[in-house]
Amino acid sequence: MTRTAWFHCFAGIAGDMALGALVDAGADIAEVRAMLERLPVGGWAIAAETVMRAGMGATKVHVHAPDDGGVVRTYSHITALIEEARLPDRVRDRAQATFGALAEAEAHVHRRPIHQIHFHEVGGIDAIVDIVGTCAALEILGVDELTTSPLAQGMGMIRSDHGLLPNPVPAVMALLASRNVPTVGRDIAMELTTPTGAALVTALAAGFGPIPAMAASAVGYGAGSRDLDGLPNLVQVVIGTAAAPSGAAHSLRLLEANVDDVTGEVLGHVVGVLFEAGANDAWVTPIVMKKGRPAFTISALCDPALADQISNVLAIESGSLGVRRTAVDRWASTREMHEVDVDGYPVRIKVGPGRAKAEFDDAARIARRTGVPLREVLARAEAAWRHAQDIRSEHPSGGDPA
Repeated sequence: MTRTAWFHCFAGIAGDMALGALVDAGADIAEVRAMLERLPVGGWAIAAETVMRAGMGATKVHVHAPDDGGVVRTYSHITALIEEARLPDRVRDRAQATFGALAEAEAHVHRRPIHQIHFHEVGGIDAIVDIVGTCAALEILGVDELTTSPLAQGMGMIRSDHGLLPNPVPAVMALLASRNVPTVGRDIAMELTTPTGAALVTALAAGFGPIPAMAASAVGYGAGSRDLDGLPNLVQVVIGTAAAPSGAAHSLRLLEANVDDVTGEVLGHVVGVLFEAGANDAWVTPIVMKKGRPAFTISALCDPALADQISNVLAIESGSLGVRRTAVDRWASTREMHEVDVDGYPVRIKVGPGRAKAEFDDAARIARRTGVPLREVLARAEAAWRHAQDIRSEHPSGGDPA
């Protein structure tokens, strides 16, 4: 089963609005705060308040941050802060992807290399808290995949550190254009979609459009700072489970390209980039082409909504002149993600029918940090999960033991 979040961005989206919606949908603000406190940045505070927008109740998240004194953080500085925080892997990866998308957009707007990019408004402590806090709230709610509606945009001009800018600002439009994100204009002279909101959407959304088929279990509303005439200044999030009926297949796309002029290093790089682009799986198969030439087939399995994007990545990175695309069906066993503690570090456990397996990346990170052999970390994690199941079986009505 896939835990899904769909953001309805009828009045645009900002980082604090996304976080507010997730808190309104059930993410505990205290848990969000605890995760944010791992960041090596102090002096900030975060609080959630119930407000009304156009007669609708919602949550407004307030981030109180000290004056940075004009500090302008680089992209490298922010990525280092996130790495140092020892966040859960998925929180870290989502936050890094969001700031990476921002950096690429700024690099495009200012025509500069990404390593020379300096963040202004989006490098402030409040923006860092909004983005990392949203990623933390997604994890607290167990969200595996998110999608969004078209993003509303205002019009007119906006004042920024660079002076007056057109609305939507160039960074927002660069972000949306990078993923062909659908947008809709509103005759409102106010910024509706901010760079932080656009970055979260373009970096994390698996698709765009109407609400997907799901069994909805929670709804939340995140409020913007101001009231709008004739439009609730809110973003709506719907949380639910997208599960195929028992025995049903999930439609995917198989993408393939044959290459005979690349090195092993390039092949490894292409596989890694395909995963970063959103492929469910990617692999390389040795083949023999015409005239007996040794070659390789690079394959990727992905969601139909990502097929165009990943096809382009495969063609560009491999140098192939063509990519084959085939519709395939996949029957996947149900699985759940649990978490255990090994030497003070969290390790995710993937649990399926008849098997529980520790996540390799989590175990490898702990092995590097502690010096404990990888195989022992894996064994400890899976033993901890089995021990927890034994305790639960002894207390069937008492929930998790203290």
